[in-house]
Amino acid sequence: MATRNLGGFLVLVLAFTICEAASVFQPISDSHLSAALELFAPVSGSFGSLEETYEALRTFEILGIDKKPDGSSTTCHSVEETVGSSSSTPKDLLYALRVNRILKCKVNEENFKGIVSMLKAAVNDASSLLDFYYSVGSLVLIKEQSSDADLLLDDADGIFHSIKALSQSDGRWRYSSNNPESSTYAAGLALEALAGVVSLASSEIDQSAIGTLKSDILKLFDSIEKYDDGAFYFDEKVVGARQHHGPLSTTSSVVRGLTAFASVTSGNLNLPGDKILGLAKFFLGIGIPGDAKDFFNQIDSLACLENNRISVPLILSLPATVLSLTKKDQLKVKVNTVLGSDAPPLTVKLVRASVSGSKDVSIENLDLKFDKESASHFLDVLPKTVDVGKYLFVFEVVFHDSEHEKVYATGGRTQVPIFVTGVIKIDNTEIAILDSDLGSIETQKKLDLAGHNVVSLSANHLQKLRLSFQLTTPLGQVFKPHQAFLKLRHETKVEHIFVVGNSGKFEIVLDFLGLVEKLYYLSGSYDIQLTVGDSVMENSFLKAIGLIDLDLPEAPEKAARPPLQPIDPYSKYGPKAEISHIFRAPEKLPPKELSLTFLGLTVVPFIGFLVGLLRLGVNLKNFPSSTIPATFAFLFHLGIAAVLLLYVLFWVKLDLFTTLKALGLLGTFLLFVGHRILSHLASASAKLKSA
Repeated sequence: MATRNLGGFLVLVLAFTICEAASVFQPISDSHLSAALELFAPVSGSFGSLEETYEALRTFEILGIDKKPDGSSTTCHSVEETVGSSSSTPKDLLYALRVNRILKCKVNEENFKGIVSMLKAAVNDASSLLDFYYSVGSLVLIKEQSSDADLLLDDADGIFHSIKALSQSDGRWRYSSNNPESSTYAAGLALEALAGVVSLASSEIDQSAIGTLKSDILKLFDSIEKYDDGAFYFDEKVVGARQHHGPLSTTSSVVRGLTAFASVTSGNLNLPGDKILGLAKFFLGIGIPGDAKDFFNQIDSLACLENNRISVPLILSLPATVLSLTKKDQLKVKVNTVLGSDAPPLTVKLVRASVSGSKDVSIENLDLKFDKESASHFLDVLPKTVDVGKYLFVFEVVFHDSEHEKVYATGGRTQVPIFVTGVIKIDNTEIAILDSDLGSIETQKKLDLAGHNVVSLSANHLQKLRLSFQLTTPLGQVFKPHQAFLKLRHETKVEHIFVVGNSGKFEIVLDFLGLVEKLYYLSGSYDIQLTVGDSVMENSFLKAIGLIDLDLPEAPEKAARPPLQPIDPYSKYGPKAEISHIFRAPEKLPPKELSLTFLGLTVVPFIGFLVGLLRLGVNLKNFPSSTIPATFAFLFHLGIAAVLLLYVLFWVKLDLFTTLKALGLLGTFLLFVGHRILSHLASASAKLKSA
């Protein structure tokens, strides 16, 4: 039997619940606003390059964050320099103009006129898709920001066909005629560039070319990929391509190009609404990216889908996918655009609700009420036919105005897994000790699992332990939880786990005679613990229900030994055992008189030293009279006194290392002043002898 702790089993049940409800998509929320402020935090008032600045400002613009960098003037200065410089590349101009569209810097109109001719020449001489993309994109932005510049393309048809010549039969595009590799990401750039050519054309583009391009778009969507939750996305087919992009950036490129092209052309692209909705689900399903570039791609793409001419996706979301019968929770549904804007007038219809895996329908054909204040559709009370369990709710959106069906995409019927929880009733809980041979009850006790009572039992290897109980739902139906375990834990912390069987009534019988080997012949006290849990059971529990004292036979010589119990890795950081130390008893001191006598004897040499000085006739007759020699003589004697004082301090309080340091400094000082005074005395003595 497994011997792991069951404390984390409820976490597993919760994780299962979350995974099941992961297909419920939510529009952009306040969490994205907080993430944007964190990911696009300016450094010294700047976001970095013009490209990074545009991505930050565009993200703030879409999310409605009224925050511009402190260095806006510096950014505008960079924009003006880029626009006014003849050496700026079309790519630099593109991002400078994008930033200018948001910041509205005061760019000189003459600068716009100066770069228009350069960009037109770049368009005519372009040989790669990126050249077309940057040049045409810059001209489109100048058209939005300047009214004086001549921006119309005289040979728009020729430019259109030059870009179209890079397309492939499957709807993808090449970056240049010299590059045989085709790319889905490049298809998005091409569609955006072609949309710019159409908007800058001096005359109407050949409609047959427009029709061919629409067919290419449909071919491109034939290669779209799909997740099980209904999300659609594009990915690069050539894994080894030099300019490979991931699904997020690739899908974002296609969405930008698609919506840009749809905004400048008439007619319908005949794209299914469920695929447009699936693209929105893909961007919403990735949560909040941790990379600034990915975050920008997500938000910018959702903004394109929010305002596109093809089909505006509406997201049906539920604030909560867990409803409690005990708390009488209301079923609430919201329908919004991808950026959280209100949907047009509509009704949310609950088509049906049934237990997962069952054909029995609990709810059918109910129109949810609408609350204007919260902008949500709700169901007051769940019908009495709804019991605890996992349900599959099917919703349908019905527009009040049928014309809105042509504008918005809802994806038809939406299936949402919902968990209905409640308190499970626990009845007829009994624990008994049975005789192994006859099966007669030797000891039987009732248990109140809702209370705190525990039982104390004893048994030997010839007896059995039986535990039984019943679980019923609020509607009186038999309830089968996901997990029901009985655990025996020996006083040596060896654990044994047993699954409680279910045959209409939960019951487990432990035959100790057949379990002696699994129990490692360990006699003694065992804790009994019962665990019952389910994702819809509000009163799931892990509870100690009693003790049992087992008397098992001695273990044979070759019997398996209990496994070593894991050591808590954090135990080494716990409190250490107290160290007790007994100091040696102090030795007996000599009498006080003897100590004083010894002290007197130590003073005798010093007295003899003083007497000797007097006998020698020590005097100050040779003490220098000049100022400088007298100063050195005085400092020398003062240093000698300081050394003597240091000896006294060493005896009283200083340690050896401190004393040696001080003595070294004093010794150096004495060496210097002593040398000077002795030199003076030697010089004076030499003069006397010569005289």
